[in-house]
Order: sequence, then C-alpha cells, then structure tokens
Amino acid sequence: MTKHPAAEEPDHLFADTDADTRWRARFRAARVNLPEWARDAPDRNVYLSNASGVWETYAWDRATGTHRQVTDRPNGTYNSTISPDGEHVWWFDDTDGDEFGSWVTEPFAGRPAAEGPKPAIVGVPAGYPAGEVIGRTVTAIGISNDDGTTIAVSTDKSEAKVIYAHKNDAGVAAQSRDERHLVIAHSEHGDNRHTALRVLDVNGNTVADKWDGKGKGLDAIAFSPVDGDTRLLVLHERHGREELLIWDVTADTESEISLDLPGQLSASWYPDGRSILVMNTHQARNTLHRYEIETDSLSVLDTPAGTVGSAGVRPDGTVEYSWSNAAEPPMVRALFTDGTDDVLLTPPGERAPGSVTVTDSFVAGPGGQVHSLVAKPEGAQGPLPTVFALHGGPHSADEDRFSAYRAVWVDAGFAVIHVNYRGSSGYGSAWRDGNEGRPGLTELEDVAAVHDWAVASGLADPERCVVAGASWGGYLSLLAIGTQPERWAAGVGGVPVADYLAAYEDEMEPLRAFDRSLFGGSPEDLPDLYRECSPMTYVDSVRAPVLIWAGENDPRCPIRQIDNYLDRLAERGARYEEYRYDAGHGSLVVAETIKQVGIEVHFVQRMLGMA
Repeated sequence: MTKHPAAEEPDHLFADTDADTRWRARFRAARVNLPEWARDAPDRNVYLSNASGVWETYAWDRATGTHRQVTDRPNGTYNSTISPDGEHVWWFDDTDGDEFGSWVTEPFAGRPAAEGPKPAIVGVPAGYPAGEVIGRTVTAIGISNDDGTTIAVSTDKSEAKVIYAHKNDAGVAAQSRDERHLVIAHSEHGDNRHTALRVLDVNGNTVADKWDGKGKGLDAIAFSPVDGDTRLLVLHERHGREELLIWDVTADTESEISLDLPGQLSASWYPDGRSILVMNTHQARNTLHRYEIETDSLSVLDTPAGTVGSAGVRPDGTVEYSWSNAAEPPMVRALFTDGTDDVLLTPPGERAPGSVTVTDSFVAGPGGQVHSLVAKPEGAQGPLPTVFALHGGPHSADEDRFSAYRAVWVDAGFAVIHVNYRGSSGYGSAWRDGNEGRPGLTELEDVAAVHDWAVASGLADPERCVVAGASWGGYLSLLAIGTQPERWAAGVGGVPVADYLAAYEDEMEPLRAFDRSLFGGSPEDLPDLYRECSPMTYVDSVRAPVLIWAGENDPRCPIRQIDNYLDRLAERGARYEEYRYDAGHGSLVVAETIKQVGIEVHFVQRMLGMA
C-alpha cells in the first residue's frame, strides 16, 4: 500500500490568540436541532445536540424541564425519533459512521446502566435506513441493502412482516393517523430522483398509486393529523418547481394548492387539519406562511430574515422553528399564538461568536443565471484570496445560514463564494435537473462563470483562487483541478468521489440508484460517460497542490476509489497531502471536525504562502 504524505495539523491558525480562540469556539459552542415531540404526549421530546462534544440524541421532558443524554457513542448518533406515546426513544445503531445497522429503542426515562438498548422491532434485517413510521399499534420500517429495499410492518409489537420488497430504491414516507394506510415513495420506474407514491394497507395491498411521469417527482409529506382523515399532503413538480397538493387517498381525488410565492415550497399540517404551515425558499432564504384550506388564503408569519432549517406546529398552535443567518449562530425559536417570538431552547455554555453577513451575486452562466452568496472580511478590498466553497448533494443549496466553516476562512483573510450551480435545489426543477446526463462538468461550467465574474469585478485574486468542498463538493473540487487547472491555486476534496467507476462498485445501493438516475444508466451502460465525468480521468492534468481527507468507513464515497486517485498522484510526483479518520461520511465529533477544518485552512495557507 502506498504511503501518502500526511497533512499537517496546526497548533494555531492565527497568531492572534483571540482570533484563534474565536474560530474554534464557533465549532465548540453547543447547538440543538428542532425538537421532535411525541404525537400523543407532546411534553416529551427528542433532539440532537453536540453539547457533549459529539452529536448525540437527547430526551427533553417539558413538563419537568429535565434533559437527558440518551446516546453516547464514539462517533455519535445522527438518526433518532420518539414513539407516539412518548414512552420510548428510537435511534439507529450503525457501526462507526458506516450507516449500516438497525433500529434500537430504550425507555424515555432511561434504562439501567447494565442494560443495552433493545431491538426496536424483531424480524427486520440490518441495512441502511429507508424511512420509518411509528404508530400506536402499527409500525413500518424501511431497510435498503444490495438486494434493494425491504419494508416490514409490525402490529402490536409482533414480529415484523415484509409487505414490500423491490430491487429498486424505495422508502417509508407517511402513515395515516388511524394507521390503516402507509405511503411509500418508490422508483420502480427506474428513477429514484423523481419518485412515485404508493398507498398500501397494513397487509401490503395497494390502495392507490400516483406517478406524474418521467422527470416529475412526488414526495409524501404527511397525512392529516385528524383521525379518519385520509388526506395526504404531497409535494409535486408539475409546473416546473416543487409545489403542494392534497390527495385524498381513499376517494383518490386531489386538489393542487396554487400560492403566489416565488420560490420552492415545503409544508406541514396545523393540528386541526384545516391549515398548513408553508415554508417558502427563495434565493437562499426562507419565509414561513399559514395557508387556510377552506378560504384559500395565505398569511405571512413574522420571523427574522435568514434561513429556517425546519419548522413545525405544536398542538396549541405554537410554531417552533430552527433559524440562523450568516452573521448569527443558529437557535431554536417559538412563534406563539399571541404573536410573540422568542428563543425556545438554549443549549448550555457560551453562544458561538458571530460572523459577517453574505451578499448576493447573480451571474449569467451557460445554463442561465447563477446565484452565489459572497462573504469577505469586513472592510477588505480586493483582489482577495478567494475560496470557492462548493456544496454537497448535489441536490442541496448554500443558504443565508450560519457557517463556522465559512467564518474561519473569512477570519483568515479570504473571500468565500458559495455557488448554487445547476443541480442545486431551490431554483426550480429545470435548474435542479440541469446536470442530468453530464454531472460534474455541467456544474463546473457555472463555477467557471462565477470565477470569471469574481476576477473581473476585482473581488478575487486570480493567482490565489481555491476550490474546496466535501462529498459532492469534494468531487467537484477534484474534477475542477483536473479540468480547469489554470483557474486554481489549490484544491481541497473532502470525502469525495475521486474515481467514479470504482466508487460505483463499492458505494451503498441507494447511491448507485442515484447515479443511474443522474447519468442515465450504470457504468456498464455508459462507461465512456462515467469516465468523462470522473476526476480520475484528469488526474494527470492536476497542477495545483491538493488536500484530500476521507473516512475509512464511508459507504457513500468509499475509501478504495480515493486510494486509487491518491496512488496516481503519488506516481506522478504531484504535490498533495492526505488525512483520513476512523468514521464515515463526515464526522459527528466536534474535535474531529475542528481538526479537519484546521488541517484544511492550514494547508491552503501554506500552499498560497500565507502561513
């Protein structure tokens, strides 16, 4: 096995002690996500927090004000939920971040130290999680593995019975309040990026099907919270963007909801089933609205400017939501029925130091207008060393939300540009699907257009432009330094796809299904296209120094294909460094994240002669 040059971990990024303390404090500050409350016992909640230094699951009893850390695992816990009666916490038990495992459960109040968690449902095979719904008496679990997707149902805690199995990707999406109906999102038509919906009864019999055809996905949000009400809230994209409709699955009738809002929509029910909480995402920011079904009326809710991560409506009508913007760290807030808005849940310790705001850039690209978010040190004048920070996904987007990662680059004197390239969500279906058939290379055309603008405007120093990202962003970074070598002074690829053919062989099956949908077939069907879009193809053209960091147990961007790329860099005598850690696709451990970011920034500072 080739020994690769190890990346340097710095003792300090900044000579100024306050600055060096501040960037680490942004990562170390305790955070919480939006609590999930038990349906029939809303005082009982679960949430995720990094308060222990690792992202873990916590139980919160609002009636008593007590908080309890439920999980305590070396590499953290990312997936948990609570039973409707609030008696049990469920969490997904994988191994060292490999995402392969099974659901386990323990009492909300805790278990004796000598006892471990118990299997949540007997008879469900291990695999990758593919959705779950926990009912009072009926529970459904989805599991994905190399054989496809299996969905099993347990009634009254009996051994689970398989009611659905298919070689194509699928998942549990929603359950009716009376637990008679279960909705799955499936890709039996061969495209897991644009799913169809099927309604089943508890025995697996089909009640109704809905598919809008090629390139038009359907997502089940939730059934009405009213017992006996079989209306299902659905996201559709019949008119070029994600919008809402209500489908009565028993009558098989539907009504589209037409809202005069400019962006992408998501939603949840109000408890009475007569209103809907609507989140509108437009140009990297969110607003919340209340839609009254009977009167077809829409009102805006008064929330601060920025980004709402998630939101929900409590039984008493209070809207709880997670929020941040680029300058202000995240918090969980509550908009009460009297119109007052306040912080709901405050984690222990000091709040994270703030950062700078972001501004918008709109640049003409080959596929249309490219929206980017730009941050730079206060009062700084260009040209500046500039990091093009490319998001993962690709079906995601950078938004006006707080980022400790962005903030450390700004503190180090860099401008940071987030490019919402074709493939990003939030800009309509055509933009999201704009990288189909030529992934990677399409996105980089948009990055190039923004790069040209940044240099021409005087913002970016053309001799000190860096491309960096993780996951899909890491893939794009490696592809960029190979296909656009004249643009980049350094590149950073975190948990990347580096050799697409080898990655496809080793990755988890849901990711292979995603690749088939994105490329239009498998590597066996389209070997030339996979090679054209693989960083490995262009590794001999790389001129910029490159840092690659990766997880040993990553099921999404497996380590073998990264080793292939590193070995070729070594053969060429290229300038590169590597860092790897014993976890999966990223880390839930705060100290590990700080280490990775420190290595990344220090590497770029050294390569650009700034350290």
